[in-house]
Amino acid sequence: MRYIDVKRIVQPNNNFNLYRGCTHGCIYCDSRSLCYEVGDFENVAVKKDALKLMESELSRKRKKVVLTTGSMSDPYVHLEKELKITEGALKLIEKYGFGVSVLTKSAMILRDIEIYKRINRQFKAIVSLTLTTTDDLLASVIEPHVSLPSERLEVLRKFSDAGITTGVWMSPILPYLEDNEENIRAIVSKAKAAGVTYILCFGVGTTMREGSREYFYKNLDLHFPSLKEQYVKTYNNNYICPSPVAEKLYQIFTTMCDEFGIIYHEDEIFKLFKSNKEQMRLF
Repeated sequence: MRYIDVKRIVQPNNNFNLYRGCTHGCIYCDSRSLCYEVGDFENVAVKKDALKLMESELSRKRKKVVLTTGSMSDPYVHLEKELKITEGALKLIEKYGFGVSVLTKSAMILRDIEIYKRINRQFKAIVSLTLTTTDDLLASVIEPHVSLPSERLEVLRKFSDAGITTGVWMSPILPYLEDNEENIRAIVSKAKAAGVTYILCFGVGTTMREGSREYFYKNLDLHFPSLKEQYVKTYNNNYICPSPVAEKLYQIFTTMCDEFGIIYHEDEIFKLFKSNKEQMRLF
């Protein structure tokens, strides 16, 4: 752990991140890319005076909006169990009357379910979990230090049962490992059973950039010998790496979502992130 100085927490786009780096060990993580300049990725950086800064910013923010977190660093990294900075941020969000949308892979989020329920009653709370496979064994290899898919699905069910909007981020779907019909059908079916409102899928495939590519390939060599050769042959140094059967699998995905009444269009999903008060003013 290390501390870093920052000038602000809540960004102009209403996104906030309390940590930099991660200890979940996901082999495909784009946040490892050198362009983000995170540095020693596993040596998680904690933003100094984060809660003081956040309170100052929220107390001066006139428009009540849904604040978002989890895009660059999971708000429930292992350090959160001890430091409770995310918990503190949620209490500030509740105190100042904002909404919140959180993306995580950790069942630790259940610790704060009562805070999310209170935020949801006064404004809006949205809880999303990343799910790229329902196979706990495979997940233990590609996402080695975080909650298993079966645990994440249980988290989604508990939040859904609590009346909180829940969703799945079905990305990335790793070519030659997860891009098969059985996996796509299992994710959608189990997400439906867990009560999710939406599934966000940015296409069937993955992305690779300098920094993240090298880490990914190192782990392919370690756990899936010879698979790196297939990636190099198919994608070379491409950033966007679609599955060879992306179109077919995406069609299965959308058809199942239509049958189950799960939202999957990006514009419809992002409307959920608007506040109840904003939506009421439209009418």
